[in-house]
Amino acid sequence: MKERLQKLISRSGLMSRRRAEEKIRQGLVRVDGRVAQLGESADPAQAEIRVDGDLLRFATATLTLMLNKPTGYICSMDDPNGRRLVIDLLPAELGRLYPVGRLDYNTEGLLLLTNDGALAQHLTHPSHHVSKTYLVKVRGLLNDQGRKKMESGIKLEDGVTAPARVSAVRRSGQNCWFELTLREGRNRQVRRMCEAVGLPVVRLKRIALGGLRLEDLKSGTYRALDDDELADLKKKAGL
Repeated sequence: MKERLQKLISRSGLMSRRRAEEKIRQGLVRVDGRVAQLGESADPAQAEIRVDGDLLRFATATLTLMLNKPTGYICSMDDPNGRRLVIDLLPAELGRLYPVGRLDYNTEGLLLLTNDGALAQHLTHPSHHVSKTYLVKVRGLLNDQGRKKMESGIKLEDGVTAPARVSAVRRSGQNCWFELTLREGRNRQVRRMCEAVGLPVVRLKRIALGGLRLEDLKSGTYRALDDDELADLKKKAGL
């Protein structure tokens, strides 16, 4: 089946779709020996597709991992600024795996990596609303008014947030810890919600996604999802 070249390259795990578009514009992608054009499609089962001279390959078996992302890493396949990548935490023999969604540079915790393009697409699509739970430490104390705003929806520059769930609130000196569960995934959403109620985030860690929980997985380490976890995740993602 034919697909747009940038989508095929991204699905292979080689790089992001945006980066693939740049490669095509630069004339660095070839289909059956000729320079490809942005917007064209190809069937990977019939065409020879090369990126920077290397043959585009697809994994024959799917693999999905849970990684406990440390701070100081970014969730991209490459970075022009030379920052550390989460894929650098994985051994090369696992093949090309790409992050599902993003945790920002200073956010740690549960991150999925997979070579299953359909699963990644469904998990990140806003229509499926897979829940995500974060452990949040803020400077200041979360009062009832702030909690009610988070749970009913906060007006941000890109619209009102969907109702969230706040739990396990506890005080620690001049700071406060709590768990925040969301069913949407806007850019820097947790940090912006906290800032909107006057509570700068000191530490942010994702501890659950769908039915998966980080539990005692050590920072910087990973494990493969078992069959039951993967089946449950696919169900929640609408597959």
